[in-house]
Amino acid sequence: MDIKTLKHKIFGKPKDVNDPHIFHKMALIPALAWIGLGADGLSSSSYGPEEAFRVIVNHPYIAVALVAATALTVFIISYAYSRIIEYFPSGGGGYVVATQTLGKEAGVISGSALIVDYILTITVSIASCGDALFSFLPMHLHHYKLTFEIFLILILIVLNIRGIKESVRFLAPIFVIFVITHIVLIGYGIYSHSSEIGAVTREVKTGFNNGLATLGGVGMLMLFLRAYSMGGGTYTGIEAVSNGLQIMKDPKVKTGKRTMVYMSVSLAVTAGGLLLCYLLFHIRPTDGKTMNALLAESLFSRWHWGYQLALITIISEGALLFVAAQTGFIDGPRVMANMALDGWFPRRFSALSDRFTMKNGVMLMGVAALAVLVYTKGSIGLLVVMYSINVFLTFSLSELGMSRFFIKHRKTDPHWKNHLPVHLTGLILCSTILLVTSYEKVGEGGWVTLLVTSLVILICYLIRSHYKRVGIAIHKLDSTIHSFTPHSDQYNSNKLNPNEVTAIQLVSGFNSLGIHTMLSVLSSFPWLYKNFIFVGISVVDSASFKDKEELDKHNEKIKESLQQYVEYARKLGIASEYRYHISTDVVDASCRICIDTFKEFPHSTVFAGKLLFQKEEIYHRILHNDTSFSIQKNLLQYGIPTLIMPVIIKIE
Repeated sequence: MDIKTLKHKIFGKPKDVNDPHIFHKMALIPALAWIGLGADGLSSSSYGPEEAFRVIVNHPYIAVALVAATALTVFIISYAYSRIIEYFPSGGGGYVVATQTLGKEAGVISGSALIVDYILTITVSIASCGDALFSFLPMHLHHYKLTFEIFLILILIVLNIRGIKESVRFLAPIFVIFVITHIVLIGYGIYSHSSEIGAVTREVKTGFNNGLATLGGVGMLMLFLRAYSMGGGTYTGIEAVSNGLQIMKDPKVKTGKRTMVYMSVSLAVTAGGLLLCYLLFHIRPTDGKTMNALLAESLFSRWHWGYQLALITIISEGALLFVAAQTGFIDGPRVMANMALDGWFPRRFSALSDRFTMKNGVMLMGVAALAVLVYTKGSIGLLVVMYSINVFLTFSLSELGMSRFFIKHRKTDPHWKNHLPVHLTGLILCSTILLVTSYEKVGEGGWVTLLVTSLVILICYLIRSHYKRVGIAIHKLDSTIHSFTPHSDQYNSNKLNPNEVTAIQLVSGFNSLGIHTMLSVLSSFPWLYKNFIFVGISVVDSASFKDKEELDKHNEKIKESLQQYVEYARKLGIASEYRYHISTDVVDASCRICIDTFKEFPHSTVFAGKLLFQKEEIYHRILHNDTSFSIQKNLLQYGIPTLIMPVIIKIE
């Protein structure tokens, strides 16, 4: 078995971009979108309510207010993001909202926070999965937990390189089992204690009075706010739906809003129901077991198959956390792609693989998640603190941006009075959680998140600054090249003669690099080449791979630029035409066209332009590709002469 066959076995065979049904085949219906994107929100009920309840374990009466606040917050944030889906239907979530409503500076902060957040989404979900599954194993086996969690992340990397829809379908049964078992857990838990609600109500009232006497009103409020903020992990997956609209079935806005309803209702009921059950069953934290595991054991202990049912419930919880980590692999690379298109990230992060996945982003997310997992040793307490800070930084910026949006458009949007109060309320809630969590936990690990996010922001500015300087240098080259305009009186309309010496030039858009390469060929080999064939690849990236209409526009744009080269060459008196192909792999597609063209024009040489810098730096290899050298290497193996024409620029 060769390497290529092994790769296809693991990651799947390449998909055909020319398939007219490709978007339909890859799009997610609301139910699958709920699994792929909503699982993150629903799974947060496995650790968010527990972290909140740990704060008030000696004052459980506060849980009643916490249940109401949790459910209300879920619905407010979800409603706010439904409006984001409606007003920003192209997707992109918090990064796009902040960029378009508050400016590029706010956008890069939100985008950087989201990237770190999605890395932590993967890590905290996998760590929680390990905690849940190992709750039923002997303590002497717990030292294998970290190794097991690393293995799970590696599985997710493979699944997501294969494709989003494939991975979601594979994980769907896990999601269904979780929903069924937790309906039983919460529903029967509340029903079985319905006769004791009166007694619990009296306990809550008594506890409230005692708390008022010992802590005072301000003290109780501060305790509630701390518990409320520590439960911030409960809301962490809500943003994912608005960010992942591009992978949803048409009409995308309708699908996205329906998915948001599914997620918000299921999350509010699950998180609020678990908090209420902790109170009713008098659950207290215990080392080595999650509170949900303790709840399941307590509820099902008297059933004939009680242990087995409790085991299935917690296994499904751990498995759903595995599914939830999927969200980080779906949305994290998408945020990177959006930022790459705006120049904040290396351009290669907007590229798609032959499976139409953002392979570079998936790999980076996976490696970063592994590093965080090893650094924290899978500590949920530390991870949730690190997680919540960035989530609510993004939430706060999104709510501030939407508030500003509706204030700015109050004269043109008749519904602004209905939407603005919701976003202002969401802004207050999210800012409160952000400030309290940062204040309480910055010294206990929260500083790591702030430091890493700041470093990501700094790197983004350095990358964008480099691309700007390159753009200025290319603009100067443009002005020099455009001063040379061919005369139309030399126009050559003849067809190409296969027996003539031919130049096959690889181009990417009608630009100064292509023109400079062509003129260099003509000056280096005067009167030698009678034919010019321009080869262009319509590279399918995250910007063009949105829907068929967007892809068609992108293809037409490439064809127009190729025709411009043809006209330019013919005005120089050279017979010319172009070759064209759609692909995600520039090297493979270019080589195939050049090989076919060489068979037709045997007296030909392939030329490719390469942007070079007067002073090469190590980071240039990351920010700029070596496509020309890769094509040259492949074509030389077929005996096709290939030359790279350097275009040297100076960055000031």
